[in-house]
Amino acid sequence: MPTITFTLEAEYVELNQLLKLVGICDSGGAGKLLVAEGRVTVDGQPERRKTAKIRAGQTVICDDLRITVVAGTAG
Repeated sequence: MPTITFTLEAEYVELNQLLKLVGICDSGGAGKLLVAEGRVTVDGQPERRKTAKIRAGQTVICDDLRITVVAGTAG
């Protein structure tokens, strides 16, 4: 499974925005649709909250892509 490392520059990022920022979808709205369709897990658990707060140390999986969130300078 391919992995993307996302560096968090704030306390958190909303799940739908994370999907957009890593290039899985073109907009936050499209990210919300992926979550609504049940295609996203956070730390191994299905996530249905479209704007769930994703923090450093968490892992998001969408379809066959893993996103590892790490702390940046502000995190």
